[in-house]
Amino acid sequence: MTANINELMKIVEGSHGNPHNILGRHGSVVRVFNPEAAAVSIFELENPEKIREMTKLHDSGFFEVEWSDGEYMLDFQTHSGENWQTRDPYSFEPVLTDLDLHLFGNGTHYEIYNKLGAHVRTINGVKGVLFAVWAPNANRVSVVGDFNNWHGLRHPMRILQHSGVWELFVPSLDLGDKYKFEVKSINGDIQLKTDPYSSYNEIRPATASIVYDIEDYNWQDEAWIKKRAKKDPIVGAINIYELHLGSWQRKGDNEFLTYTELRHQLVPYVKKMGYTHVEFMPIMEYPFDGSWGYQVTGYFAPTSRYGTPAEFMALVDAFHQNGIGVLMDWVPAHFPKDAHGLANFDGTALYEHQDPRLGEHPDWGTLIFNYGRKEVMNFLIANALFWIEKYHLDGLRVDAVASMLYLDYGKRSDQAVTNQYGGRENHEAVEFIKHMNSIISERCPGILMTAEESTEWAGVTKPASEDGLGFNLKWNMGWMNDFLSYMNEDSVHRKYHHNKLTFAMMYNHSENFMLVLSHDEVVHGKGSLVNKMPGDTWQKMANLRAALMFMMGHPGKKLLFMGGELAQFEEWSEAKALNWFLLDEFEHHRQIQNFVRDINKLYLKEKPFWHNEDQGYGGGFEWINPNDAEHSILTFFRRAPKTYRNKQVKNDDGTDAQDILVFVCNFTPVPWLQHRVGVPIAGNYAEIISTDDSKYGGSGIMNTAPRHSDDIEWDGRPHSVEIAVPPLGVSVLKLQ
Repeated sequence: MTANINELMKIVEGSHGNPHNILGRHGSVVRVFNPEAAAVSIFELENPEKIREMTKLHDSGFFEVEWSDGEYMLDFQTHSGENWQTRDPYSFEPVLTDLDLHLFGNGTHYEIYNKLGAHVRTINGVKGVLFAVWAPNANRVSVVGDFNNWHGLRHPMRILQHSGVWELFVPSLDLGDKYKFEVKSINGDIQLKTDPYSSYNEIRPATASIVYDIEDYNWQDEAWIKKRAKKDPIVGAINIYELHLGSWQRKGDNEFLTYTELRHQLVPYVKKMGYTHVEFMPIMEYPFDGSWGYQVTGYFAPTSRYGTPAEFMALVDAFHQNGIGVLMDWVPAHFPKDAHGLANFDGTALYEHQDPRLGEHPDWGTLIFNYGRKEVMNFLIANALFWIEKYHLDGLRVDAVASMLYLDYGKRSDQAVTNQYGGRENHEAVEFIKHMNSIISERCPGILMTAEESTEWAGVTKPASEDGLGFNLKWNMGWMNDFLSYMNEDSVHRKYHHNKLTFAMMYNHSENFMLVLSHDEVVHGKGSLVNKMPGDTWQKMANLRAALMFMMGHPGKKLLFMGGELAQFEEWSEAKALNWFLLDEFEHHRQIQNFVRDINKLYLKEKPFWHNEDQGYGGGFEWINPNDAEHSILTFFRRAPKTYRNKQVKNDDGTDAQDILVFVCNFTPVPWLQHRVGVPIAGNYAEIISTDDSKYGGSGIMNTAPRHSDDIEWDGRPHSVEIAVPPLGVSVLKLQ
């Protein structure tokens, strides 16, 4: 039986959507197409001596033979004399099921990464790699790699029904094989694409995907994962060290530390410094170092710059075994236009919008995901779950949420469209975010989802069931901008900007907030954290200590970007390591690092720092005197129930005992040696830390002995204490 000439020519031209319909075994005929083959023979698997040469039907490399025997192997010989044997890729039935395709098309296949991409499989006793990719508008999709000399006509895939998913099982391939998808568009254009679901890629500038098994790692963090699942993710202390893996430390000027080296150096450092979590700037594969990871081309692959996926897993595992959570920046708001990435994937705007007013960020030069397309939504939700469930991450910080929520974000009026009601809101993005957070909270209890959201959108941290977006925390960008603006003022002018310190408490109850001093504030000419502070070197250091202590006392979870704890004067650059030499050469930098370590550990130890901080004024926080703008002094207290072995401690009169911390903050260089402060409860108040302690580089104005309160009404309180208030300093007193 000779092949249909029309189908044969479609194979030859590389435009057949279902090559299995003509290639492989059909009744008593086996057909093979290989443009590089001079001759092809077929032999019986169980009897290799039973061999037959195939007949060439077309000079392009189309062969056919009558074959009524059992399972067979193919023997190829090229014109140059090369020879190889393989099972026939076109003799296998589809692997993806109707249910897989239905769920994916419905946007609810939350483990689609187990189906699409490249996976080592054994099918009918034959080991190989199953490839699958979504490209509904392509004319042809082929798997190419070293194994077929990157020839796009040797392994064309078949499209499964009307799903847009292409699939091919290639026998004999294994872990470590490099590959891409060659995609031919309807208009005939051909492009090579990295696998969107690849779990490992080549080191840039190379862009091929690599067959990899992420299930091969043996996790040792079972106790951590079980404990996490039983805990509300925002109850308790959260103090995050944000970092960029490629520039925290380096070997020499240009060589990155590997994931393994970071495991041995970074993990003990973070533990020594007393942080509860690390937050990695994006580690998903990206082509350009200068993007810091925010322009992703490999959403399912940790960047190969620092090592393999298993080595990254071992880094996460090590943090967990040392009691430290791991968060990651995640970028579902946009993606780059790199030719090997998601852009124009099947020759059409597939992951993005066709209309540039919907599909592009003009200022960023990137493309916007089409959240209304169910397969795109599925891609992103499955990706979020992938990092949580497969890499054991404890949460995601979702980048640029505001740009997702508003159709006109960063655009002129002629560059944007409105929604169906004439408004700015991107309803499809809102539904995607709600769906994602709902599924994560349902499947992954204890996971911390944080939004970088810079507008007044209501309900960012309300559950989706209550018409919120469903995040656990929101970055408090307003507090950050106000606070850094205030600290940048010369101390003589600060009294005119006093409200910048107090305003955040006016809206603190509206969301669950995280206070951040992030990477965005120490780049692009903004200056390092310490260089934002006015004055000479001593004053800069004193201001920095006061700023960090005020941040610790203010309600909200905490985040500090790497380098801030060193008081590094130089702006951060992704191209080089932090200025660690400062610790060897200058005492005041060592003192700042020690100070940050000590306040981190104090934060962990003292429950009032983080108790009830989501309840706004009167919960775990109250002002004592927020209005002393003339002296730039601010006083407040934090409180929490006093417990012993998880039981409430009672006062002598039977009332619940309280742990109380009083914060006295002076943002001028003028000391006040006899300053009276109202206190909420009568008793002895002992200073547990002062930013002016000489061991931290301060002037040493401290309250070394406990102060017993006087029955003198002050600051609207019936009791008060008299203390020494240090210059550019914060004193923290604890009720004994």
